[in-house]
Amino acid sequence: MNLYEHTIIARQDISPSQLKTIEEKYSKIVEKLNGDIVKLENWGLMNLSYLIKKNKKGNYIHFKIKGDGKLISELEKNEKIDKNLLRYLTIKVKKFDLDTDYFKKDVDKENINK
Repeated sequence: MNLYEHTIIARQDISPSQLKTIEEKYSKIVEKLNGDIVKLENWGLMNLSYLIKKNKKGNYIHFKIKGDGKLISELEKNEKIDKNLLRYLTIKVKKFDLDTDYFKKDVDKENINK
């Protein structure tokens, strides 16, 4: 089994329930093809570096997946036709970094800066 990090950028104007539906949809695809989601992170709404399909922001969802190449090609095939998604990216990695939360807001730092 290979290890992959897969990130999806959804449109900025979708509702939280639609975002949850997107997470569930792609999680089911992974499970259906005998993959394993090690970690699912919702990074939230962030600014994009440039306009993508007239959007300045996007909702980021990040999956850490164990699976094979067929699983990734099936995921990307479904994402290509999904109108709620702006971009997706899959990277094959040697091991997962499960300890670091890169986009988690640190409450202590926010209180110090005030």
